[in-house]
Amino acid sequence: MIKQPITIKDIARSLGLSFSTVSRALKGSYKISDATQQLVKDYAAKHNYRPNLMAQSLKNKKSRCLGIALSSIPNNFYAEVISGIESAAYNKDYLVMITQNDESYEREIKNLENLSWRAVDGLLLSLSGGTADIAHIQRLHDHGLPIVLFDRVTDAINTHRVIADNKGGAFNATRHLLERGFRRIAHLTGAPGLSITRERLQGYQDALRAHQLPVHDHYIKYCNACGNDIPETENAIRELLSLATPPDALLVGSDRLTMRCFSILHEQGIQIPGQMALAGFSNFSSPELLSPSLTTIRQSAFEMGKIAAELLIDLIERKRPPSTFETRILPTHLCIRHSTATPLPASCTAGTPGTSPVRSPGPGIYN
Repeated sequence: MIKQPITIKDIARSLGLSFSTVSRALKGSYKISDATQQLVKDYAAKHNYRPNLMAQSLKNKKSRCLGIALSSIPNNFYAEVISGIESAAYNKDYLVMITQNDESYEREIKNLENLSWRAVDGLLLSLSGGTADIAHIQRLHDHGLPIVLFDRVTDAINTHRVIADNKGGAFNATRHLLERGFRRIAHLTGAPGLSITRERLQGYQDALRAHQLPVHDHYIKYCNACGNDIPETENAIRELLSLATPPDALLVGSDRLTMRCFSILHEQGIQIPGQMALAGFSNFSSPELLSPSLTTIRQSAFEMGKIAAELLIDLIERKRPPSTFETRILPTHLCIRHSTATPLPASCTAGTPGTSPVRSPGPGIYN
């Protein structure tokens, strides 16, 4: 039989104090003497008193819960983002409720409905690959739900955004491949409607043009499932390999897609980097353990989650809405390893064998 938790009324009755005195003592009110506060707190601790958060949330119209909507939890990048969010939430005594949409627009709509029904105080959102429009997000925003966008964002919602330097990261990686002597560089990327897809494609194209090389459309492949659909990714790689002049290097535009490409190339017997150099956006925790070790564009994922949560909590707790909103751009880090070693040997840095981080320009803040 479950024992009923002790209440403020129980403490007041046992100590012969009023309900308001016990309530104020537990909150540390200056109106209550130190001796009485200590008496009440000692009794509460001894009898394992816990405040009724549900009752408090109904009274204050605050749940102290943040809703998170993102594409996929089993993802190295988003796992780090969630850690950053929880770090900021813990420091401010907020809980988090996480949903994943698996790149489905319909599932994203349903998840956001569920979070709003559960009265979260605010929403942290990274758009799904299948998001056709943002009317469902706009409705929540128009009804006063604080929202902060991160990673995959839209300009249509007037709020804070926290993103990576996607354009700079793709530019640096493409430039690295060009400097290594590769000239037929293909780009395998996610759903064309995503902000990260557009920005990374732009960085890839800018690097080619900076080296007076043409941009060939047949070297650009989109994967709407962003790596979740293995046959889709396999087909994209097969189409690239079947070209009359196949690429000699591949820049991949997302975390899951990068790891999927690495596996598919191995399964198909494509030598990396002998037949195909490979570099991609990935926060995989140990890319140096792969064979060959994988050149990656690493994002500041933990910082992204932490900053996004801090901005959201500020929106929730401030008395007046802000007059301006920020777009924070966090740096990416190019870590050079053996998957792009041809024709030059991979460079090394202290601490991580076979890697050489090249940073994009520092973080910017744009109001």
